[in-house]
Amino acid sequence: MRYATRAERVRIAGLRVLLWAGALVASPVLLIVGRPIRRRYLRHLYRDGAPPLIDKRQGWVSAHWFVVTHPLLRLLCLPSDAVARRVLGRG
Repeated sequence: MRYATRAERVRIAGLRVLLWAGALVASPVLLIVGRPIRRRYLRHLYRDGAPPLIDKRQGWVSAHWFVVTHPLLRLLCLPSDAVARRVLGRG
């Protein structure tokens, strides 16, 4: 995906750096209660009438897309997800 201006590329790179920093700062919380927070956040993003995460026609990507697909955030939510599955008996 190409971005028209250097300012857009810098803004996206800055967002990615801030996500890594934010994930590391929030890691203790995410390790304990990551599953409910992530599920609530995804439910908010995918509700009816919400703007799409990616709009190919207009050529833009929402900042939420980077949060949803961020590998560190997904990894930090795995322990609480595994505990919840074990407690709830779903797998």
